[in-house]
Order: sequence, then structure tokens, then C-alpha cells
Amino acid sequence: MPKLVWKPGTLLAPVPPALVSCGTLEKPNTFTVAWTGIVNTNPAMTYISVRPERYSYGLIRESGEFAVNLTTTALVRAADFCGVRSGRDLDKFAACKLTPEAAAEISAPLIAESPLSLECRVERMLELGTHHMFLAKIVAIDVDPKLVDKAGRLNLGAAGLAAYAHGEYFELGRQIGTFGFSVRKKPARKKSRPKRGGKGSPDA
Repeated sequence: MPKLVWKPGTLLAPVPPALVSCGTLEKPNTFTVAWTGIVNTNPAMTYISVRPERYSYGLIRESGEFAVNLTTTALVRAADFCGVRSGRDLDKFAACKLTPEAAAEISAPLIAESPLSLECRVERMLELGTHHMFLAKIVAIDVDPKLVDKAGRLNLGAAGLAAYAHGEYFELGRQIGTFGFSVRKKPARKKSRPKRGGKGSPDA
């Protein structure tokens, strides 16, 4: 049966329900963004697309800075709340019992409860239609040390991250592969040689 053909829509999924923090440490604000991702490797760059009528839009446009805080399953309720309530009306950090934390390179706060935060500085803004895209350079990354092993490797899979798909939140499940596994050669099996002097060997 052929696939149904629909009108264009925003059905790319899953996406991260990212908690974006902005404002200042003294007056922090956060809101939830699903339209985000990585756009370049070197320099490391990301983006967020925001409706101009949102309270956070003005804060980011004025300061040119924000942080993308990854959302865990424990933070999903806060992410949902921060996506439907406005910072004009209440302190969402206080309402969700989130802790503003000083960043290393930007004036916008981080969310202490998030296991990984990307500190971002806006490079360019594109007016696309319903949303304006803030293209930003990632100037620092803040990582929970519990996710780093003794060799300095990041184990982000242990963070319990959440995903968003078409109005629903999901907990990321079991690992089904690693980058490059489809083309990785299997190690050659070594042929076993009989031990000298052992039972069944030529020297027995």
C-alpha cells in the first residue's frame, strides 16, 4: 500500500524537549524548545527557533546569550510546564523548583538539575516566519561529573534523557548500536593450537 501524502508539516521526530535558560542569574527565566539541534561541528554551533511573541525571545535578543539544558525523565514535568506557561506571569524556576546556576562564559544561568548544559552566544538571527532562528556558537559545555568515567569519557546514555514526538514525551530506551557499528569489521578469530604435551596433542 502506498504512503499517504499530506501537506507540509513539522513531523520530524523525535526531538529534544530542551529547557532553554536565559535572562540573568539574579532574574532567571527558562522555557521549553523542541526546535533545536546541531548545525555545525567546528566551530560547534546550535540553534533554537522561537516565536517572537514569547517572553524569552526579547531576553535572548537583548543579551545575545542562552543555555540549552538537556531534559531528563525527572525533568519532563518541568519541561512541559515551562513550555505552556510564560515568564511574564511567574518565576518558572521557583514554580518548578529548579536551581539557577552560574555559567562559565555567559551571563544567562544554567539549570543545575540538568546533567549537561550548552552555553551559547548568538551569532546571527534569521526571521523565518512563525519562528525566528537564533544561530549560536557553543562557547562552553557544563557536564555532571557523575557522567564522566575515569578515562574522561562521557556516558550520556546514563543520564536518562527524554525525547518528544508529536505531542508526547518518551524515555529513551535500550541501546541498539553505536556510531559506525554497521561498517565495523569483526575481529578475526584466532585459531586455537593444541598445547604441547597435553592429552590429544602430537607430543602426547
